[in-house]
Amino acid sequence: MKKKACEKDLCRQRMASKANEKPEPVHTVNSPKKIRSLSQEGQASSSSHSSTSSWNEEPVTSNMDISTGHMILSYMEDHLKNKDRLDREWEALCAYEAELCATSSATQPQNIKKNRYTDVLPYDHSRLILNELTNVSGSDYINASSITDHDPRNPAYIATQGPLPQTAADFWQMIWEQGSVVIVMLSRLMENGVAMCHRYWPEEGSEVYHIYEVHLVSEHIWCDDYLVRSFYLKNLRTTETRTVTQFHFMSWPDNGVPNSTKALLEFRRKVNKSYRGRSCPIVVHCSDGIGRTGTYCLIDMVLNRMAKGAKEIDIAATLEHVRDQRAGMVKTKAQFEFVLMAIAEEVHAILKALSQ
Repeated sequence: MKKKACEKDLCRQRMASKANEKPEPVHTVNSPKKIRSLSQEGQASSSSHSSTSSWNEEPVTSNMDISTGHMILSYMEDHLKNKDRLDREWEALCAYEAELCATSSATQPQNIKKNRYTDVLPYDHSRLILNELTNVSGSDYINASSITDHDPRNPAYIATQGPLPQTAADFWQMIWEQGSVVIVMLSRLMENGVAMCHRYWPEEGSEVYHIYEVHLVSEHIWCDDYLVRSFYLKNLRTTETRTVTQFHFMSWPDNGVPNSTKALLEFRRKVNKSYRGRSCPIVVHCSDGIGRTGTYCLIDMVLNRMAKGAKEIDIAATLEHVRDQRAGMVKTKAQFEFVLMAIAEEVHAILKALSQ
């Protein structure tokens, strides 16, 4: 896409979507793309609102245990080189079943229309529960799951589907009630003519979603891979306002993986820099809230554990832990392989920085 167009026009061209958005019952899996390594990845171009230093951020200061880092790096490289071992590990993960797997709330008659896909439903025990509206049956339901790491009282993420037209107000209610200030969006609105997500924010100015007014403050294209939007979110009942930042990664195909680990790792650093010091959950969504969403959450969770000095890291067990809370997280073997590649790249960069 040419840089001649002004920033706003460029963004509109990328995100324009006027097609009818109907739920899709199932997904078809695309052939995995070849992933470019760091050495093959060129410098990302930046918009007039960005700078080279703000895009190419180095790994943050880490308390990573160096011996653990080398062990993890060895594990990753072994699995990435030994495809049979990777295949066996993925097969074992596919056979894993969560003990608590009831989805009765999601299949209630009044809630069925709130699910984008009929085969992607939140578990009852980990579903995000909204404050129920007076005399409105099912108003506490949204297709979203709380994802915890080590502390079950404080979810690290909320994994959710791309909002539908009829659930956009529920989405903003969830953002407000959970105190979330960061949204990670990993899909486009439309991909190959298929609706992935309803535009749940105003193209310009403000829109009201139930009792929440959302005002688009700014929209910056940082590079070809992602852009950042800032919103003022106002509760019209209390007049309280908050700032919410949406990080929108646009070069990740449905059921696939990004072209490179570099772009996503730099995107993650940008997200975490904005989030640093906060304790509210990060809201992560793609279209179904399990494939790209699960992949991002797993990468982030493992790297955060390592940054805090964890002595032992079991990536397969961590994925099982995440799948205990939302079924199907990380949908394909290519996505699991991408997780290993991304973690290996970041660990390598951190070890290099620590040795200097």
